[in-house]
Amino acid sequence: MGLQSAQDKAQAEGFYFLTSHDSAGRDRLQALDRNWKVCSQNYAAGKSVPVDTKLDFGAVKLEETCPAVDQEEPVVEGGRMPSLSGKSVKAARRALDPGTSITVTDAAEGRMVLMESNWQVCTQSPSPGAELVGQPVEFTAVKFEEACP
Repeated sequence: MGLQSAQDKAQAEGFYFLTSHDSAGRDRLQALDRNWKVCSQNYAAGKSVPVDTKLDFGAVKLEETCPAVDQEEPVVEGGRMPSLSGKSVKAARRALDPGTSITVTDAAEGRMVLMESNWQVCTQSPSPGAELVGQPVEFTAVKFEEACP
């Protein structure tokens, strides 16, 4: 179902505590709900829950295929650099401490990386598992529809 239609239906049933997230794990915002479709929800359809329950819809853009399971955004655990290859640059940036100095370069053509949720990490420095002690981080990236060189 389209995200906007799902939200409208939930509101018609009395639910108003609604949220949504990017099922692809790219940390994109659903600015125009009509351009997204629902892939998952936090409560099974038909399950009885109070109308003050928070409903969370996992969604992707209309032209995309729903993932088999929602993709988790990366997180730093134990002060170690996570593996960020294949993750969106936006999600990678969000996983790191906000004070981290990050440089992102296009791995293919020298373009500017502007809409970071549309770019996937190809390489990273420091390497996965390295201790994070405030050092600068470097990524190379390509657009999601492109292959890393």
